[in-house]
Amino acid sequence: MALVASLLELPKTSKGLESLAFGYTNDGSASPRRKIARLDTDSDIASRSSSKAKSSTGPFRVQVIGDDTAYRIQAKNVQAGQVRNLKQCINAILDAWPGKKVKDAVHPWTYEKIFATCKSSVTVYDNGPQLYDDMRIGLERAMRGLAENMIGSDKRGIKYVAYFAEWCNWFEGKVALLQSLFTYLDQVYVANNRKTLLSIKEIAYGLYSERIFGNPQIADRLRSSVSQWLTEERDTEEENQDRNQIRELVKFLILHKQYTVFEEYYLEITQLYYEKESKGNAEVMKDDPKAFFYRVEGRVMQEGRRSEDLLPIGSWSIVAETTERALLKDRAEWLANSLVPILMKAEDILTMKLLYKRLARVENLKPLSIAFRNYIRIEVEKIVTDAEHDEDMVTRLLKLKDLCDRNITQAFVQVSSSPDASKTTTSAAAVVEKPDQEFIYALSDAFNLGFRARRNKPAEMIAKYLDKQLRKGQKGVADEAFEAELDKVLPLYRSTEDKDVFRTFYHRMLAKRLLLGKSASEDVEKRMLRELKDKYDPEFGTAEDMFKDLKLSKEMMDEYHSRVTNAESQKLNVMVLQHSAWPFSIPKAVIDLPAEMQTQLTSFTEHYKKRHANHALNWDHALGTVTLRAAFNPGTKELSVSLYQAIVLLLFNEQDELPFKDIKDQTRMEDDDLKRTLQSLACGKKKVLKKIPVGRDVEDSDVFRFNADFTDTLYRVHINTIQAKVSVEETHRTNRAIAEDRKHTLDAAIVRIMKAKKELTFEQLKIATVDAVKSHFVPSMEDIKARIMHLVNSEYLERNPDDKTVFRYLA
Repeated sequence: MALVASLLELPKTSKGLESLAFGYTNDGSASPRRKIARLDTDSDIASRSSSKAKSSTGPFRVQVIGDDTAYRIQAKNVQAGQVRNLKQCINAILDAWPGKKVKDAVHPWTYEKIFATCKSSVTVYDNGPQLYDDMRIGLERAMRGLAENMIGSDKRGIKYVAYFAEWCNWFEGKVALLQSLFTYLDQVYVANNRKTLLSIKEIAYGLYSERIFGNPQIADRLRSSVSQWLTEERDTEEENQDRNQIRELVKFLILHKQYTVFEEYYLEITQLYYEKESKGNAEVMKDDPKAFFYRVEGRVMQEGRRSEDLLPIGSWSIVAETTERALLKDRAEWLANSLVPILMKAEDILTMKLLYKRLARVENLKPLSIAFRNYIRIEVEKIVTDAEHDEDMVTRLLKLKDLCDRNITQAFVQVSSSPDASKTTTSAAAVVEKPDQEFIYALSDAFNLGFRARRNKPAEMIAKYLDKQLRKGQKGVADEAFEAELDKVLPLYRSTEDKDVFRTFYHRMLAKRLLLGKSASEDVEKRMLRELKDKYDPEFGTAEDMFKDLKLSKEMMDEYHSRVTNAESQKLNVMVLQHSAWPFSIPKAVIDLPAEMQTQLTSFTEHYKKRHANHALNWDHALGTVTLRAAFNPGTKELSVSLYQAIVLLLFNEQDELPFKDIKDQTRMEDDDLKRTLQSLACGKKKVLKKIPVGRDVEDSDVFRFNADFTDTLYRVHINTIQAKVSVEETHRTNRAIAEDRKHTLDAAIVRIMKAKKELTFEQLKIATVDAVKSHFVPSMEDIKARIMHLVNSEYLERNPDDKTVFRYLA
């Protein structure tokens, strides 16, 4: 760096000006000197001489007075030599390829001298243009050589990726070194011409992108190598020992802004690979969809681990989604239809949750919800149409409903961020899980459609199931648990369209429970009525009058007992009921009571008439109960029986043996009622009568004898009566009553609609009628048509003479 010494001829004996020439004074016009790391190739002498340099910085100018032509020529030659040497240094640095011996790519100066010479060339001699061109040409030459090396390499697969990464490392190191040594070229010359020139890094990166990443041959080899490595790992399902080279490659791709292209290719080959695998597995595993799904699940997990190991975090979810879509493409419907029945029967909620999660990620949940609905609908249809097991219908439906509910709350769950996530301190608190509404609707639709397979019967059996539960009572179960068990049944009632059937049967059986004293808890009964009234059907509120009647009846009997002195009358208990509040018709059949019973009833009737002279009192003995004291050879027993059973048993006080015909003549009971009564006394578990001949059915020719040898472990013996249950005949009567009520309901709805609209077409009237009564039942089109024609014949409606499809209301 002997600047002045190269211009002036100084005495050899004096080093004053030479020392001055190697010194610096900082006038604030130059950039501060950068510290350069000492390299192994630097000489110790150069280091020592550098360390002795004065601490002042900045160039200075010496003015020579006189003719300086010779010196100018000499300075020009010095400048040219500096540029040549700097060019040689650039080429030497870029020729130092990986694996090349140092002596084959040595430059003439130390790094410190290169830095200082670049500084003087740029800031003093204005050689920036030439040096800039030399730098650009050197980088272009290096890129050509680098491209040739990469194209000519015989490496394949992951080995080529490692080779490519090695050159990327070399390139990054050389660019960083050139930036450091030629700082003044960047910070002075390029900075002053920023509009037209690029920095060293920008030139190098631009050339690298163009000559390396933009080279079709290199790009093809790189893609082929990545594909070969990826296919090998996926085929063997084992990690390649050199897979970390992919991470190195990704690092350089991100640095050179080439990662997007790589990611697109990665996703492309991932999709193609798994689409092909999915197709092949679907054919091989067509009879084992569960194995196919777990294969999909395993593949997704493998790709997830690979992405986390080698790719940036932004690619993880994209790769996972691509894998899922490729594996499940065109398979979602087959997988859902074949797998849902298997998982539901096995109660495999965990696998169902995984299936939901995968199909949700590929936005293809529709086939799953349809398969779920179809499975439930078919199962419900099987249950409700299985007439041989009607008694177990509701139990089976509840078991199916419970399984469906568990799947909805545990498997078909949507996960989202909480609106208050920003206020929480943990990630778990920020996550909100809620059942997928689509599957809730599917469950409701499935039960609704399944119940249509057998009209009326599901509603009837739901009412009977509740009757059985309310009769049985809690039996040690806590109130909350018992009420929760009853609440599980009510959603089944919501699913049936025959709500009037349920309401009618429930009212009738509630009335029997109350009158016969069979209800386990009056509080539970009232709570159930409130639930049904508030959440399902306001008409259940009419049943509240039953409890009022029972309370008034108790008060009336207390008053009656306080006024009569007859001991037998004190045992009488009568329930006076409003006909409008109870689901019973006035009995038409008349039976003969024993004289003692009739006397007591007459006494009460007289008492009642004194208070309610204008009220008609009709006796219904079908639901009456009696306690009898019976003397048998083993001992005396108290028999708890129905009134019908008591009337028959009292006949045997006079005779030990009676034929069927005599019993009928003395009681005047209907054949069906009498046969059921005798059957309960002579053919059940507790036979207080003997039937001759022995058999399960009662015939007109049978003879009955008092069983004096009857015995039981209990003193008080309850003899079950068929009348206390809903018999087949009573069910038929109830259904006939419901059918009649429906006719009246349809008639009223049609008249009300036509009165408001005056004129409607047949189709419009049908739609309006269905809409009017759908909260009670869904009528068939044949029923609606029949009621319309009935109203036409009854002159409530008439056809339009000009258009027979139009009906008019007749005021």
